[in-house]
Amino acid sequence: MTDRHGPGGVVPQTRDTRLDVFRALALLTIFVNHVPGQYLEHLTHKNFGFSDSAEAFVLISGMSVGLAYGGRFAVGERLAVTLRILRRALTLYVAHIMTSVITFAIFAGGALWFSRPDLLSEINLRAVVDRTEQGVVSMVLLGHQFGYNNILSMYAMLFLMLPGFLWLYQRSVRLLIAVSGTIWLCAGIWRIAPSNFLDDGYWFLNPLSWQFLFVIGFVGVLRAKGKGFSRNPVLLALSATYLVVSMLWVVLAWWNIDFSYGLPAVLTGFDKTFLSTTRLLHVLAGAYLVATIPVLSNWAALPISHPLVAVGRHSLAVFIFGTILAMAGQVLMFVTGKNPVLGTLYTLAGIALHFAYARYLDWQASITGPNAKRQGMRALPVEGGDAPK
Repeated sequence: MTDRHGPGGVVPQTRDTRLDVFRALALLTIFVNHVPGQYLEHLTHKNFGFSDSAEAFVLISGMSVGLAYGGRFAVGERLAVTLRILRRALTLYVAHIMTSVITFAIFAGGALWFSRPDLLSEINLRAVVDRTEQGVVSMVLLGHQFGYNNILSMYAMLFLMLPGFLWLYQRSVRLLIAVSGTIWLCAGIWRIAPSNFLDDGYWFLNPLSWQFLFVIGFVGVLRAKGKGFSRNPVLLALSATYLVVSMLWVVLAWWNIDFSYGLPAVLTGFDKTFLSTTRLLHVLAGAYLVATIPVLSNWAALPISHPLVAVGRHSLAVFIFGTILAMAGQVLMFVTGKNPVLGTLYTLAGIALHFAYARYLDWQASITGPNAKRQGMRALPVEGGDAPK
């Protein structure tokens, strides 16, 4: 999970690795889904239920942040903790801008190298190409986002909200859930979301909606800390039933069934931008089963040396790396006529590179750890998910 690292960035051997493992699986699934058109994409869980890896990632992130900051927002420490949180938000913002610029460069390079100017009309690039001055300003102000480059910006906004969540949590858990849920509901009913500057739309992942899932993860892990999640047979049965119905709904394409009864889409639809209830309940049902059924949660308690643990522990660096790989993979798919075999081989190679990169980051941390420090080298911390730096 996200407890503090030892001296020089060495990860403690007592670290609970389950959140690292589930975060790694979410990161790898995001990468696979971000190279559309290859065979592995059809095996990810978005094909068997209402939610996908984005919901899982945000829920896990909320849990990680709860463990990292939940007990630190005490009187006398609030300013220091708030500044650390804001620094993390700035890091996420810079990472978003960096990946967006690299994404543009990858597609522009593909357009030049392969004589495929049509590449500059993909993933929402055309507006920046046609209106460069406005486009660059819009990117920097988060008013224009490229396709598949919208998670980090939303996540940065969640961190800007985090000090307020912590303040409410210390006063009343119910108050925090009520405020967060009200924001989610109002945003969904009245379609309130950050606007795009170059068109009439809004962010693909609305932080005002997704903060509710983030808060649920945050509160849930803190309430269960030290005693685990209680097993309720009724909730177990309802969660399992909902997952089965969701799978049948997607696999059998029951999308023509209307059960809205005139209610707002946020309550009965399947909208991802405003995180409709169907998607929210799906990820929560899956998380509840994993948390309360030992055979599902204990397998993830892998040794710290396990490759999956390394991928999850270096979450931000690995996510940036995976995004860059995915964008290059999309260019490959376009210039090869979306050949699914080549795309699958590329994706498999990309998954292997995720593990190799995480191993490299571990190696880098080891050579800048206590031994290197004694030799006069400056120790660098290991990137540990959402732990405070």
